[in-house]
Amino acid sequence: MSLARNVDLLRRLPKLDGLRLAEFGRSADSSSPLEEVTSFGANPGNLRMFAFVPAQLQQPRALVVVLHGCGQTAASYDLGAGWSTLASHYGFAVLMPEQQRVNNGNTCFNWFSPEDTARDSGEAHSIREMIAHMVAAHEIDPRRVFITGLSAGGGMTSVMLATYPEIFAAGAVIAGLPYGIASNLREALDGMFHSPERSAGALGDLVRNASDHRGPWPKISVWHGSADRTVNPSNANEIVKQWLDLHDLPAEPMAETDVDGYPRQAWWNKNGETLVESYTITDMAHGTPLGIADNDHRYGVEGAFLIEAGISSSYHIAKFFGLTDWIRDAETKQPTARPAVAAKPAATLSPAPHLARSIRSAMAEQPAEPKRKRSRGFDLGAFITRALTAAGLMK
Repeated sequence: MSLARNVDLLRRLPKLDGLRLAEFGRSADSSSPLEEVTSFGANPGNLRMFAFVPAQLQQPRALVVVLHGCGQTAASYDLGAGWSTLASHYGFAVLMPEQQRVNNGNTCFNWFSPEDTARDSGEAHSIREMIAHMVAAHEIDPRRVFITGLSAGGGMTSVMLATYPEIFAAGAVIAGLPYGIASNLREALDGMFHSPERSAGALGDLVRNASDHRGPWPKISVWHGSADRTVNPSNANEIVKQWLDLHDLPAEPMAETDVDGYPRQAWWNKNGETLVESYTITDMAHGTPLGIADNDHRYGVEGAFLIEAGISSSYHIAKFFGLTDWIRDAETKQPTARPAVAAKPAATLSPAPHLARSIRSAMAEQPAEPKRKRSRGFDLGAFITRALTAAGLMK
């Protein structure tokens, strides 16, 4: 399909009712634990604000800003990605801005529109006002504000990290795009489908020119499916290049590992703190990857652009943000707000998650492999036997 035909398609999206994704969003709204906040400050971007704050919050208090993708609502993406459930389990607040159809016919955040992507302007400024409201209203530690988003929400996550870097400790972009690569629809489509390669310095300058901030810069986690036909997977490499330049880190990964069967690359500072990480979800199309988390819970529900992949991106992102070490107080102090998706009791879990954990433990017992080299002496039979034994499925 030519670029001209793609432009025409996007112009006609409002007539297609958001590619019929609006029905998915509406079905989630009635059962959502999110509450709308109607007065939060200036709103030049004309966005809606939704939030979830569990009864118990870890100390110091933290906030995660979550930006939905095209055709979704705040409630539908929360249901799909499971952020309010994570918030209940780990005691942090969630802010979910929502796009309105009057602003974008497909309910995409306008990540490429100059009036919405500049500091103190449009949608970016509206989201900044929402964050300020949450910090003040719920005594959030200003050093523990994080942001993540999918697709157009991922593009807007890049916008927020670039235009207001001083307010975020870290961010995570899922199937999104780098900041500053588009200032109109034609350039946006070119970035989505072709992802022209730019130098690391040029990409870094786009962020440096977005504000007067000169560091320290937020940490970033990048996620992308290798079979994405909506947003070219090369965009993940460009986001990584952009933030490696800002953090003055080398292009070569400092570590390459597998997490739940998928390759992860990481870069860290001299203190050993990971500043940039990148997950490639092999053979996955456009969307947020879902799966059983390391704590044997499932966060989220499959749906449009919410894909079962055997890895819980929401959990791993929360872990990257440093939010998963908190343990809730006694069960008598359970949060009163109901999460969007209740986690299954441990007794009802099948052996599969526990087997997966045992397999990971067995893998951990293997000698570490040299970087970029696979061991040829791996005993698969012995490894499976140890895993099955640890899971209680073999004596």
